[in-house]
Amino acid sequence: MRDFAGLEEFVRERMRRTRLPGVSLALVQGDEILYARGFGFRDLEKRLPATPSTAYGIGSITKSFTAIGILQLQEEGKLSLEDPVEKFLPLRIRPFGEPIRIWHLLTHTAGIPALAYAEAELRWEQGTGGRPLALATVEDFVAWLNAAEDWVEAKPGTRWFYLNEGYILLGGIIAKLSGLSYADYVRKRILEPLGMGNTGFLGEEFSELATPYVVPAEGQPRPGRIRPIPIGSDGALVSTVLDLAKYLGMWLRRGAPLLRPESYAEAVRPRVPMPAEPRWPEPVGPASYALGLSVQRFFGRTLVGHGGSVLVYT
Repeated sequence: MRDFAGLEEFVRERMRRTRLPGVSLALVQGDEILYARGFGFRDLEKRLPATPSTAYGIGSITKSFTAIGILQLQEEGKLSLEDPVEKFLPLRIRPFGEPIRIWHLLTHTAGIPALAYAEAELRWEQGTGGRPLALATVEDFVAWLNAAEDWVEAKPGTRWFYLNEGYILLGGIIAKLSGLSYADYVRKRILEPLGMGNTGFLGEEFSELATPYVVPAEGQPRPGRIRPIPIGSDGALVSTVLDLAKYLGMWLRRGAPLLRPESYAEAVRPRVPMPAEPRWPEPVGPASYALGLSVQRFFGRTLVGHGGSVLVYT
């Protein structure tokens, strides 16, 4: 019987320090969930506790689901990671005369820095001013990128610039080639095979959805705003730690049953260095980006994963 008292005290101490309203946590080893529990509340006003079944927005963890979809389509012969995006969408922009390829979008190496779509969403969510940009369709995002000539910083495939807009285009490619909406594709090809029955998208109904809270430097936490995100392939999934344990198990099985071994190897292969983090201790880092995943050294092992933040869920 493992003792998790030290872990629980660590979580409670961090919650006190950061004034987090609620946290859900699961530890996985192979296909076994070693530990799962909630701390604090999913709804402060109603005093509803956070549990392992509480649903949270998982933000950019969604990007690895999008990468799986693209790899599945490659397995079916419908695309290649080397294909230029303009083969499937009317993307005219060519940084330094080079076409942007599918793998460039997957690895954030299109050569274009963030175009403020996600930043505008974040300011609106936090109530710090502004409003979301009027971008609702894949065509809107294609036009947005086509107008970004003055933002180009590098030849595609050479430098890492986090670009949420690129993952929106990938969602559009999945929809075009599969004949399904992005959300329906993810449900049919990823969530259902893994038994992730409590995972869906922002704007849908969940039995234990956590209220997102903005925690100001002073004063009480206040509820954040919740709304659907267009297309959603960059960060609109909602899940629980119990469902994410099933998703993690798939990666620990090297992609089975969703990906062939060669596709799994593609997904986790480091492709481009990410900017160094000076706060990393010596046994950790540096990190590289693979396909919707980061890969780095971690105390003598390899750590593969991705963070996620949306609507102030983290």
